[in-house]
Amino acid sequence: MTANNIKEALKQVKYPGFSRDIVSFGLVRSATFTDGTAQVAVAITTSDPKVPLTLKAEIEKCLRALPGVKDVIIELAVSAAKAPPAGGTGGATGTAPAGLKHSVAIASGKGGVGKSTFAVNLACALAQILEKRGRPGRVGLMDCDIYGPSVPLMMGLQGRPAIDGESLVPLERYGVKVMSMGFLVDDSTPVVWRGPMIMKTIQQFVQNVKWGELDVLLVDLPPGTGDAQLSLVQTLPLDGAIIVTTPQTAATNVARKGGLMFQKVNVPLFGVAENMSWFEDANGNRQSLFGEGGGATTAELLGTVLLGQVPLHPEIRAGGDSGHPVTVNTPDSKPAQVFREIAENLLTRLKL
Repeated sequence: MTANNIKEALKQVKYPGFSRDIVSFGLVRSATFTDGTAQVAVAITTSDPKVPLTLKAEIEKCLRALPGVKDVIIELAVSAAKAPPAGGTGGATGTAPAGLKHSVAIASGKGGVGKSTFAVNLACALAQILEKRGRPGRVGLMDCDIYGPSVPLMMGLQGRPAIDGESLVPLERYGVKVMSMGFLVDDSTPVVWRGPMIMKTIQQFVQNVKWGELDVLLVDLPPGTGDAQLSLVQTLPLDGAIIVTTPQTAATNVARKGGLMFQKVNVPLFGVAENMSWFEDANGNRQSLFGEGGGATTAELLGTVLLGQVPLHPEIRAGGDSGHPVTVNTPDSKPAQVFREIAENLLTRLKL
């Protein structure tokens, strides 16, 4: 039994309320094993008195199950959590809308990697799967790209949201409830806003939209790691995030930074999705137009998994331009099958 064996075992201990373990969170400061005694030092920051008790019990249970361990010593240092400063980082301080079970951010770090296309098709795939399970209309898609909202076009939605009391009613198509800045401004009107206005809008999309009963709310984030991302993680308790990238280094380097941002604010990563992975010519040969292996490398560096590889396919682009996503328009196509596999994986991770 070695210190590395102990740390490896402690990866089974999840931080209360998260799907991520205490080792990957960096909470285990040291681990030793001497004469049958396993000793670990753990440092956490929390204001919840139940968290230290829960963690200590789980750590002890985990270590005592190891062969050769006769005694366990746990040094648990607890610091009081401080409220994050305005505009700073930290966990969500708001609450989820009533009726919302799970929320997942779709992010990229870099623009131009097909993140919104991915979010739209993933949302439609989730809706199809849940409808087959007898749960129609249980998926939401919140378009937080304030400056360049493309979700309305890709979903084939137009018009203004209805108002119910003080809440906006999302538009719905393909079993997905959708809210976007694209519904609130004209196509020819640019949104020229500073950070505080963006943050306020995202808060309203979370708190003042009548989402109803949802199993999953996907949040399509704009590129970068700025105001929109920080506002979201401080407003909505996220179950996790999916990072979208293309294979080439120019995209993966920035995608990794996007993933690190979520880890910094204690949002678990469900995995990395590689988009535009290859193009298949008329002879069935794969052409790696944007390189190979970038998604898998990004996932490895972030300590997460590669959820799937979406091919570069004309039907995906055509579906987005026409408002008929490929998962709906050609459900038996290879791209649609990939999206459904990722959707099934996500539902499993969310225990739905």
